[in-house]
Amino acid sequence: MRIEIDDLTRPQVHALLNEHLANMFELSPPDQVFALDLTKLRAPDITFWTVWDGDTLLGCGALKELSQTEGEVKSMRTPKAQRRRGAGRAVLARIVDVARQRGYKTLSLETGSHPAFLPAQKLYQQFGFAYCGPFGSYRENANSVFMSLSLGEQVAYKR
Repeated sequence: MRIEIDDLTRPQVHALLNEHLANMFELSPPDQVFALDLTKLRAPDITFWTVWDGDTLLGCGALKELSQTEGEVKSMRTPKAQRRRGAGRAVLARIVDVARQRGYKTLSLETGSHPAFLPAQKLYQQFGFAYCGPFGSYRENANSVFMSLSLGEQVAYKR
C-alpha cells in the first residue's frame, strides 16, 4: 500500500470522487452536502492524497488549511469494493501527521449524521477525534456531525 499526493488527473480518482459525491447526495439533502468536487479539491489550500495497491485505487483523503493553526479533513473515501483493507486508516494517519507537521493546533471535520456514516465516525474516534459544534463557516443542522482533534498532544491510536 502506498500513499501519494495526487494531482487529481487520473480516471480512477475521478470515478472515486464521482462515487463519493453521488453517495453524499443520496444520504443528505442537496443543501447539506459539503463534499468537494474535483475543481474545489484543486484549490491551493488543499492537499489531496490517494492510496494505492499497485494500480488499484484503495482510497483518498484531503487536508484543507482553514488558518495557520487549523485544518479540516475532507474527501475521505474508499471504493465500496475496496473497504476493510486499511486505506481509510492509512490516509487519515497521513492527514493527522501532516497537520501536526504544519503546526496546526486543531484538526476538524464534518461528516453525516445518517447511520451510513457511523463507521467513519468510529474511525475518527479511534484517532482521538471528539464530537464538537460547528466550526468555520458550517452551521448546526440535522444532517451534519462535527468532530475535532486537538493536536497539541500526541494521541495514541485506539483500536
